[in-house]
Amino acid sequence: MKILIVSATKFEIDPLLSKMESMNSPVGRIISCKFKNLEIDFLITGVGMVATAYHTGKVLNETYDGAFNLGICGSFNQNFELGTVVNVYQDSFSELGAEDDDKFLTLEALNLQGVSKIENKSGAMHAFIEALPKVNGITVNTAHGNDASIKKVYELFHPYVESMEGAAFMFACENENIPYVQIRAVSNFVEKRNRDAWNIPLAIENLNKQVFEILNAL
Repeated sequence: MKILIVSATKFEIDPLLSKMESMNSPVGRIISCKFKNLEIDFLITGVGMVATAYHTGKVLNETYDGAFNLGICGSFNQNFELGTVVNVYQDSFSELGAEDDDKFLTLEALNLQGVSKIENKSGAMHAFIEALPKVNGITVNTAHGNDASIKKVYELFHPYVESMEGAAFMFACENENIPYVQIRAVSNFVEKRNRDAWNIPLAIENLNKQVFEILNAL
């Protein structure tokens, strides 16, 4: 079985890389590894939806049996504990549209052709994935940190989480017809920027631990 694992940064998946049984020298943005009966290519795209869409779309091909997008995220839901690992099954390009004074118009409202929301209908690759909380998310160029903009985007999309890459990864997989899953861990709440309240190390630890269990079971 051959898997593509996509992450914006290497430090988000370093604990997983350390558990691979063999690892080739990086070729461009790809690190090829082996684990049990799996061939795993790790792709480091860089931060943001443009880099993610381009580099993921460039390497995806029919040799892959599935693709994972791994990373951290901010949560709009204060009931989630920091470190919670989630399956983002639906994602939106929340900034794609137009402003009409204080209103935001989506592509649908503008009657413009394009994709602003993606739902993963490819089916889970394993029961461990199905057991994760299923949430909807938004993908943004600018992480929210202003009370007014947070309130506005929440009223429009009612998201549970936000990232800077998720929907772009999903868009590439949908267009290449590759089964996929977006798995993220909550590192912070979406609120006025307060880095003292974040816990990125815990989110990365829990994310990698969960995904290692999934890979171990495939």
